[in-house]
Amino acid sequence: MIIFNYVNKYKFLLVLALLLAGSVESATLKIATLSPEGSDWMKVLRLSAKEIEEKTSGNVKLKIYPGGVMGDDKAVMRKMRIGQLQGAVLTSGGLVNSYKDIGIYGLPMLFRSQAEVDLTRAQIDEVLMEGLEAKGFMGFGLAGVGFAYPMSQVAATNVSEVRKMKIWTPDNDLGALTAFEAFNISPIPLPYGDVLMGLQTGLINGIAAPPVGTLLLQWHTQVSYALDLPLLYVYGSFVISNKAFKKLSTEDRQTVSNVLNAAVNQVDRAAKQDDQKAKKALSGQGISWLAPVSDDFAEWDRLASTARKALVEDGYVSEPLYERVVSILEEIRAGD
Repeated sequence: MIIFNYVNKYKFLLVLALLLAGSVESATLKIATLSPEGSDWMKVLRLSAKEIEEKTSGNVKLKIYPGGVMGDDKAVMRKMRIGQLQGAVLTSGGLVNSYKDIGIYGLPMLFRSQAEVDLTRAQIDEVLMEGLEAKGFMGFGLAGVGFAYPMSQVAATNVSEVRKMKIWTPDNDLGALTAFEAFNISPIPLPYGDVLMGLQTGLINGIAAPPVGTLLLQWHTQVSYALDLPLLYVYGSFVISNKAFKKLSTEDRQTVSNVLNAAVNQVDRAAKQDDQKAKKALSGQGISWLAPVSDDFAEWDRLASTARKALVEDGYVSEPLYERVVSILEEIRAGD
């Protein structure tokens, strides 16, 4: 009798386990991005979605909304909070309201070269991913876009000349707005979709953007000059809300993490090459690159340094993290 009960109990547990295994619901993660179809991001996202669906046997699917159809970063974040979206490719400026330290790399003129960016990120990226997770987001690495350069319809090399211009800044991008304010430049906030029209109508006559984005969005057709001054480093991240991510099985979470980390890394590597090609392509499109003279550069650098310190004092990024990044940069420059 005891043996019979034991066998029955074992059978019951076995059947229960099989039922539970078969009851895993498939999850569709709705992902938004500003990147248009045909961009590197979208190509990689489409391939990643297919790979995830195959490797999870259909348990996890990614439904991607490209080209900003879900709105700007602020709108996307709001939709993620209410569960309308589960993830997004966001700029650092779109994430700073939730996690301030994610904006550390975008401080005005923090870096002098891509090499400095790479060496710093090798030590700090993991810290930022941990910080994102603590704020409710699962991050899959950072992908650079390149340095934003001032571009305009009029020639300008010094700060006072740029201050007279009508410069665009991304709507609701605290990071970009703060960077401009550091130089006492009063920008005109507009959504990305309105920038081209703004240049065409004269609402704005200047932008600060990476060469790749300028070409992709056709903004280069409305500017004639670019100042060879890396004003700030532009980057973003692929994030999924912790709430949605933790609903996946342990195995599926690992698969999603592996695929998306590899995807973001791929975009990041390609962006470095694309940035240099795009910079040359702008010259081929008739845009003149202006080099600031030493006195002009010194003025930009002085204002940027003062602004970075003020931003840290105001709590834009945490002082310990900033000091750590400064220490890394000092070591890099000491070795040059």
